[in-house]
Amino acid sequence: MPVERVSVTQAASEVIDRLRDEHGELMFHLSGGCCDGSSPMCYPAGEFRLGGRDLYLGDIHGCGFYMHADQFEYYKNSHTIVDVVEGRGASFSLEIPLGLRFLIRTHIFSDEELADVRPVVAAN
Repeated sequence: MPVERVSVTQAASEVIDRLRDEHGELMFHLSGGCCDGSSPMCYPAGEFRLGGRDLYLGDIHGCGFYMHADQFEYYKNSHTIVDVVEGRGASFSLEIPLGLRFLIRTHIFSDEELADVRPVVAAN
């Protein structure tokens, strides 16, 4: 069984459930741009237009997680963990009105994990 590239904490899963109840199916994107671009953004599924350089890393709590290829170069050897904290980010991500913000925590893959990590695929 391949090692997943992305996962989600229990706290973030609970926020995703709240957002899904209000907005329907969701997706996440990590662009790597300036400011809050290094935070994962949560959108209604299909609302964010994926580009030709976006990659699909896997699903978290039933939501597709995508990352721009340039940003992936920084994360390619890491397990990406989506978490949530109190505080307000300066973005259009759906959790912001709740006084929360999603963030990324990482774990560097061991050599054994890296040998069996799930490959990424182009989003389009």
